[in-house]
Amino acid sequence: RNVSKELRQFLKMKVLKFGGTSLGATHRIKGVASLINDGERKIVVLSAVSGTTNSLIEISDYLYKNNSDGANELINSLLMQYKHLVDDLFSTNEYKQKALEHINERFDEIRTHTKSLFTLFEERIILAQGELLSSGIVNFYLNEIGVKSVIIPALDFMRTDKNADPNPIYIKEKLKELLAQYPEADLYITQGFITLNAYGEVDNLKRGG
Repeated sequence: RNVSKELRQFLKMKVLKFGGTSLGATHRIKGVASLINDGERKIVVLSAVSGTTNSLIEISDYLYKNNSDGANELINSLLMQYKHLVDDLFSTNEYKQKALEHINERFDEIRTHTKSLFTLFEERIILAQGELLSSGIVNFYLNEIGVKSVIIPALDFMRTDKNADPNPIYIKEKLKELLAQYPEADLYITQGFITLNAYGEVDNLKRGG
């Protein structure tokens, strides 16, 4: 009763979730963009591009075995797949460059963890890069076609408790703050799967989370 008009709009927003298969090719990403761009404000939750999480798990397995050469070979192969995706998806040099900078940042983060002791903590950071890659690329594509979309990072509002269950009070407060920062946005793009845990560390919600 006492909430603002803007907050009431947020509370009524739809949340749409798209899995990796929906983002597995250029025409699929364009299809998702067309589907969500219907003039209605909503939150869009994205998985990693199909096959990416499996590749990141394989990279992590190599690093657990101290096989940095094998890991780097897979990293380079995955990076080339993303560069081809960006080259095919974007039609303007401006947004193609933004997307390339984004994927290079994410792959630099992955490579950072090939040069040190590899633990479950590093693996979780590597696995998080899949959702960060897909959400950034989709958001840039939406901007390129004239949609007012913004990223609301899952790591800024998603948190689990000591039982690894989502913490609804924390999530509600942080998400409300983030949405209020972008009152003019049409779409809010965020990541599935990834979260902070009760100790403030990067974690995930497991398969299907």
